[in-house]
Amino acid sequence: MSHQRDRSPRSPPLPPDSSTFSDYTTDSTSTYVDTPGLTPGSPIHHRAGYSRVASFNDQDSAYYGPDGAFDQRKSSEGQGLGIKNSNPLPSASPTGKRSRGASILNDVLLSPPSSQVRKGHVGMEKPILEGHEGWKEDDISKPEPHEAFVAGPETESLHKQAATLTKQSNGPQEPWCKAKTKLHRSKGSRLAISIVALSVYSTILSGLWLGVSIKKPHYDHWISNTGRLPPAAASSLANVIAKTIEVSFATVLVTFVGQVLSRRALVERSRGITIAEMATKSWILQPGTIFSQWKNVRYAGLTFLGAIALLSTFSGMFYTTASNALVAPQLKIRDDEHRVLYGKVAASFANEPYIQQNCQTPISEQADPSSGLTCIAVEHSGQAYHNFMQYLSNWTTSIARGTGSDDLRQRPIPVGMLYDNTTIRGSWINVENMTETSQKYSTDGYGRIVTNVTMAMPHAGVFAASRDPFNDILQPQGGIYQPQDLNGFGEYEIKASVPSPVTNVLCASMRAEELAPMVYSLWPNGNDTQINVPGWPKDFDIPLWPDYLNQTSVDDLFGFGAKYSRRHPVFPKLPLPYNTVMNYTGPYADSIYLLAASANQEYTMCSLRASITTKCSTHYHASSSGGSMDAHCEDDNDMLAYHRSNETAPEGAIQRDWATVATEWASSLSLMAGITDGMSSNARLLTQLIPTSQALDPSLPSIAEALAVLSGFTLEEPQYEGFNASLRIRDYASGGTKPWQGFFYVVLSLTFAINLFCLFYFLARRGLVTDFIEPQNLFALSLNSPPSQAMDGACGGGPVGRQLAMNWHVKMDHEREHFYIQSGEGPPERRRRTTPSLDFEMDTSPNVIAYAKLSSRHSSLL
Repeated sequence: MSHQRDRSPRSPPLPPDSSTFSDYTTDSTSTYVDTPGLTPGSPIHHRAGYSRVASFNDQDSAYYGPDGAFDQRKSSEGQGLGIKNSNPLPSASPTGKRSRGASILNDVLLSPPSSQVRKGHVGMEKPILEGHEGWKEDDISKPEPHEAFVAGPETESLHKQAATLTKQSNGPQEPWCKAKTKLHRSKGSRLAISIVALSVYSTILSGLWLGVSIKKPHYDHWISNTGRLPPAAASSLANVIAKTIEVSFATVLVTFVGQVLSRRALVERSRGITIAEMATKSWILQPGTIFSQWKNVRYAGLTFLGAIALLSTFSGMFYTTASNALVAPQLKIRDDEHRVLYGKVAASFANEPYIQQNCQTPISEQADPSSGLTCIAVEHSGQAYHNFMQYLSNWTTSIARGTGSDDLRQRPIPVGMLYDNTTIRGSWINVENMTETSQKYSTDGYGRIVTNVTMAMPHAGVFAASRDPFNDILQPQGGIYQPQDLNGFGEYEIKASVPSPVTNVLCASMRAEELAPMVYSLWPNGNDTQINVPGWPKDFDIPLWPDYLNQTSVDDLFGFGAKYSRRHPVFPKLPLPYNTVMNYTGPYADSIYLLAASANQEYTMCSLRASITTKCSTHYHASSSGGSMDAHCEDDNDMLAYHRSNETAPEGAIQRDWATVATEWASSLSLMAGITDGMSSNARLLTQLIPTSQALDPSLPSIAEALAVLSGFTLEEPQYEGFNASLRIRDYASGGTKPWQGFFYVVLSLTFAINLFCLFYFLARRGLVTDFIEPQNLFALSLNSPPSQAMDGACGGGPVGRQLAMNWHVKMDHEREHFYIQSGEGPPERRRRTTPSLDFEMDTSPNVIAYAKLSSRHSSLL
């Protein structure tokens, strides 16, 4: 049969030979065997810049034109990985015949050393099969099926000859797998600028977040329903910013890890990178891989870069939670703030004309000149009833619990209500021993029962001052926060250094004969006088001031006579049982008096007067559910007690105006009904509380305590001025509300520190290199790199054991500008630098220059 020119498919063209690597292409049926006595077989490599010597199939013919010439365009579109099939089919030439050149080429490469290669074909100067002519199929013996493949010098020489054959068969071509993109991007590149910008943003914001959490600022009016930012919007804004910090932090860290590993892989003198270190990126993006792929942590977790990655993963997982705990605005009670609050002073708390003028009634003075008196009478009676019933309820609870006491300090405290939403709680002060006092004023074998109680109430002006616009925390907007400004969750507390109004009630049991100087009907000229209620006392011949009238047996007890500048009261008559009568002693009196008769016709006289004490401070607490105001008195540790702010203020100054207010109060409660034997319910209840012994009854309040509570509302009229105060507000603030939340400071601190470190790294490196750890870049690099025996057995289930700790370097074939990855155990030995000189010609590739600079570094820092 005549010889015809072989037009069988050829391998893609190969560049000039410059690599020192060997390329062994094995059939799937071949087995790698180490031959004793020989050097270990070389790993299956693919020479950098060359394609594997291809096994051909029918599809390979697509790379050639009709004339059999190699088509570079079609080759770039084809599938030519050049990998031999497991069951190779005979290749077909364009004429339909099997390519004998391809067959013999494969046979040469796959022949074991035991196969007899035709003499002169191995190592001969003239390449074998040159021009694909003059060959005979029997010139080369073929391997037996399933015969073991042994790698050795002989096959390496054959491979080199085959490579030469392939190169010469196709002629000079363009370099294979030449890098088309830059290895190094300058600091002015778009990618470098975006990464640095992200790093700056993440660093500044994470630093700001850490600073806010440490500073713990209160946002006052800035965050409130009436401020610049509603609470819900503030919380959402904080969450959004925290999430952007978290995302930018993760992006910066992933880039940082990629740059560190890629630069280290390029440095020849470095130890290279390991597969375990490559996995550190996934820790940041997928924290669960720390547990699912824990073997990577074993090999990379203790390295410096691995530790940074683990800490970054920890910070990234909890950053939003830490932000919510320490930075996001939360309702928080701030520390005490000492300042001066102000309120308008309109009148004293006992100024009756002012009280009438400000009493809310639809009845005008033109319609009824006494409308003001009627208004305050109704108001006093209503508030008095409410306060008294609450007080009796507290007593009922105390009795049921068995907590009653004969010590006034341990008995239920006075209570009241202000503006229907603020609970008033008074305090018992100047407490006396009832038994000792009673025995002191007992005379002629008469065991007098004396009850002396003093009730201090909080200063009602603090309530008005707390809402005064002048007391704004941040001038000049609004006033102190009210609970409704914070979605009903606001809260604040004011401790005001102000005096407290006081009511003193002194009651003493008296016999009828002792009352004779003080009961008009018992006077010599008043015997059997019919008392005219509307005309009492102006229509009766009672001596006017300054006549102090006759002496009594209780002058020293009540302070009657010229010695005390106080005249005793005059009652119209002795009341019947369960009745009370009152005494109004004119404009110069500082007290009002009540005479009550018990069920067994025993009489008790009580005096009521008001004063001011400097031993107290007022504590006001406001919340969404209402408020409470307390009189905090006689506490040696109270630095806000009024006498500490004003040492010259007199203690116990009597308020004479209060007697006029108290007169209207007593009338509104029908305490004068005994003049007509009216037996009012209030009088009946009060007479049932008259003590029967010289000690307080643990199961029952005394008449003195009851009268003090009933009159408490008359002390609650607002009257205020400038005063020292301790202000404690619950508003929106940062910094956490629970002690255990301090743990999150570690998260915020780590995030800022790592961000700052990464920013310095990016600024110092002046640009970015290709991130070879990115999946797409690593795939391309691996696909165009020679196989390595270091990864033996890892093709199916991935690397295991020490393979995870194997060191790898990224190398470059300078002539072909081809990058590939190569294994290398440990850092190379110190030797004279062999990297190309940096004095390149003008047409030298930028990648070659960049690689030379990067690979020649002494270390990669990390």
